[in-house]
Amino acid sequence: MNPSGPDLAGARPRSPLLGAAGLLPRQSIRELANRRVVQAVTEIRTSQYQPASLDLRLGRKAYRVRASFLPGAQASVADRLATLAPEEIALADGAVLERGCVYVVELLESLDLPDTISAFANPKSSTGRLDVFTRLITDRSEVFDSVESRYRGPLYAEVSPRSFSVKVRTGTRLNQIRFRRRTSNQEETVERRLSDREIGELHRRVRLVDGELNLRNGLAMRIELGGMGPEGYVGYRAQRHTEIVDVDRSGRYQAADFWEPIRAHPDRRLILDPNEFYILASKERLHIPADHAAEMVPIDPSMGEFRVHYAGFFDPGFGATESGVPGSRAVLEVRSHEVPFALEDGQMVCRLAYERMVEAPDGLYGAIGTSNYQGQELKLSKQFVAG
Repeated sequence: MNPSGPDLAGARPRSPLLGAAGLLPRQSIRELANRRVVQAVTEIRTSQYQPASLDLRLGRKAYRVRASFLPGAQASVADRLATLAPEEIALADGAVLERGCVYVVELLESLDLPDTISAFANPKSSTGRLDVFTRLITDRSEVFDSVESRYRGPLYAEVSPRSFSVKVRTGTRLNQIRFRRRTSNQEETVERRLSDREIGELHRRVRLVDGELNLRNGLAMRIELGGMGPEGYVGYRAQRHTEIVDVDRSGRYQAADFWEPIRAHPDRRLILDPNEFYILASKERLHIPADHAAEMVPIDPSMGEFRVHYAGFFDPGFGATESGVPGSRAVLEVRSHEVPFALEDGQMVCRLAYERMVEAPDGLYGAIGTSNYQGQELKLSKQFVAG
């Protein structure tokens, strides 16, 4: 298979609009673009096509607003912006989005969805690890990150840097969109996640984790606080006063200028300070099979006064190794709520929900040039020097 090019030579593309229900792979997303279901102001680049999603790009202008908002069922985003008198910021030559502020940016991509296709979005992994809060907004919508079938119109990103001020520009990619196909007799709200029984059956065919499979309305993920690597680190905490991070510059910044490393404590515990941002890692190493994808979902809030950000979407092929043993930890973006909270080594902190692809992608994670986190242990976002 060609992991990065167009459809296989001589093969006639199948319609992405009809067929079995499930998530569409990158070859079907390319076909959506060919059919103008996905449109763009400038040509969609090959590198935007991920195994099970499409990277979205910031447009030419950002609008600084006083607060987050949704347009509601009767209004467009442009209508709401007009009532807010926001500050307009040109992005063509780059601009700084300040920490603690909220911005709305029209994206270069737009949609014209048929009645069998819906879409939903999440921040890219690097965006989550920078603690940049990003959500998708559409016209006449009452929810974030979800696009109903038959939607026709522009896409917007709400962007709010939380730990660091960031520099972005037209074309910067902060979030990604996935497409779900349903059959003609399926309701759009039908639950599509695998049950615990189905996850167990999948694990017996293809190992999903390197250790014990712990199921609890999804695959339960536990925190690693025993120490990783020669330094014995368990995580990083974001510093409060730093320089600006240019989102589009990979391997540019020294971690010590932005992050405080955290070493394992003898009692294998970590006290989360209120409103601080942490990068931690799972105890489990994962593997996402080629015909499935997975998404991180939060635990019941009653289990702890903290939040594991669920920017995490895991593409088909994540964690794959030649030996078949799952090879990549999940990196977790964690923020405590209003009170300190003690985490213990091995404590459950989040779950993975699995969903079927309609077919395997023609390029798996780790086999395409944009896979930055294959084989990861504890790893900061790609903007920081590896090591």
